[in-house]
This record gives sequence, structure tokens and C-alpha cells, in this order.
Amino acid sequence: MALTGVLRPGHVALRVLEMGPALKHYKDVLGLIETARDDKGRVFLKAWDEHDHHSVVLREADEAGMDYMGWKVASVATLKKLATDIEQSGLCTDLGWVPAGEHPTTGERFRFTIPTGHVMELFAEKGIVGNNCGTDGENINPNPWPDGLKGISPSRFDHCLLYGDDLDGTVKLFTEVLGFGVAEQVMAGEDKSFMIGAFLSCSNKAHDVAFIRQPVKGKFHHASFELGSWEKVLHAGDVLSRNHTSIDIGPTRHGITRGETIYFFDPSGNRNEVFSGGYIYYPDRPTITWWDVELGPAIFYHDRKLNEAFLSVFT
Repeated sequence: MALTGVLRPGHVALRVLEMGPALKHYKDVLGLIETARDDKGRVFLKAWDEHDHHSVVLREADEAGMDYMGWKVASVATLKKLATDIEQSGLCTDLGWVPAGEHPTTGERFRFTIPTGHVMELFAEKGIVGNNCGTDGENINPNPWPDGLKGISPSRFDHCLLYGDDLDGTVKLFTEVLGFGVAEQVMAGEDKSFMIGAFLSCSNKAHDVAFIRQPVKGKFHHASFELGSWEKVLHAGDVLSRNHTSIDIGPTRHGITRGETIYFFDPSGNRNEVFSGGYIYYPDRPTITWWDVELGPAIFYHDRKLNEAFLSVFT
């Protein structure tokens, strides 16, 4: 599949209550790699197999949650076109350009607020730092993984799940303007025509972002990081227990996306997920539909029942 528009999730910017405990969690337990700090007190991190400079941005604040999510696009020309398309759609507010260099090694970013109240941004350029696997130079005769990995060590930032009220407007934006597909949906109502959840893909993953309809604006449920196997998800549970990290749910399997998962919290209360599996998505794949009455196995396939805390706790 030729990816010519939005390529992938590029970064997520999170608010944390104290930077010290947050860095211990994200570096030593989750196993991300610090790449920079700036004069605003922000810390930039990446997963080991990501080549771009950073995929996670941490900022100390009085309230936990997500500041914004960034998306890598195919080129500067694509960035300009999509910015124009977003402006002309009339679906977004607070549109504007963030100058190059505001994130380290990153070109200009186009920022906008989507109908669910979340701040999104697009960018085309970010510095390449590599994955340190090459044995005779970067990307030359590489090993399967680098030395010195810590903690869980996911390979990449994978997706976010977000809560907001105007699901219809957000799905319209992502599908009709940004070119995403609806891989899976959750439908409610007597005739099952009222969408309450959408799992959207810009790639061949089962989802790159998901939205759940809730009577709130701009809320963050979790950021997810990819692992290569169910065995590594189980190992993540061992790492979390060994570090006395608060586990939310799992290890278990989702019905939606078929992914294997474990959820846990950073010290500020932001929910993290590590995730493996799923299926290959193509734009011509029929959308999978779940009914709200089957939401138990849709979310937790093994238990086949809902967990109220999982649904109601967000930042």
C-alpha cells in the first residue's frame, strides 16, 4: 500500500505532575530512550526502533493528560495541502502553524483542535537519530535489536485512545479530509446506527487512533506502545510487578483489533498500554462492527465483561 498522506502517529505530548518520577517510569520501567531536553523543561523520548528523534514529549504541569498528538505526513507539500484541506473543511478550530525548531530537530507543524476537543498537529520533517542496530554504520548489517535496552522496551509509539463528545465530526475529519479508514466501529441504539466508538487507521495497522463518544472534551484514555509478541506482553507484566507499577488491566486480549494487551499507569495517573498482535488492515477491508451489548468481549475477550474503572478513569 502506498502511503502518500498521513504516514503514522509521530508523537504524543503528555502532562505529568512531577518530572522525576515520570522519567523513572518512562525510561526505566517502560524503557524509552531520552533524546533531548529544552529550556521549557520538556523532555523528549523515543522507543528503541523508532528512527525519528522523538515520539513522546513530557511536560510538568498541575494536571495530568494529553497536550496534543502529532502525525507524520509524507512530505512538506503534503503538509501544506492537508493544512489547506483542514482549513476548508470547517471542522476544526484554533488552527495555526508552530514554527520549525519548537520541537528539537522538527520542522514546522500545523496545529488544530478537532471536534472532540483534542489538539492535533501534522509535520513532515523530524531529525533522524536511528535505532543503533547497525554493525558497520547506521542501518548497515544491523543486529535485530541494540544493546542496553531497559524495562519493557517497546519498539514504537503505536496509538492513542481518546474520549470526546463530537465523534461524528471527528470521524468525518479523519476519513474525508485526512484519508483514514474505519477499521472497526462500536454501534448502539435500537437499530444499531449510533456510533459510540471508532478505530481509525492511516496505515495497515488495526488502528492508529481510536475515539470513544463521551460527554467531555479533549480527554485522554491511553497511549499505547508496540511489543512484538504475546510473550513480551507477559514479560511486561513481570517488569511492572517487579517495579511496583500500578497495573490497570491484563495481560489479556481485546476482541476489537485482536490485540494482546496490558494496561498500567504512570505516576501521574496517565494510562499506558503495551500491545501486540492485531491484523493487517487495507482500505478495502470491510469495517468490523461491534454492538454495544457485546462490548464486554469486544474490549476484554477473555473475561467477556466490562470493567467500570477501565471505562471511567481518564485524564
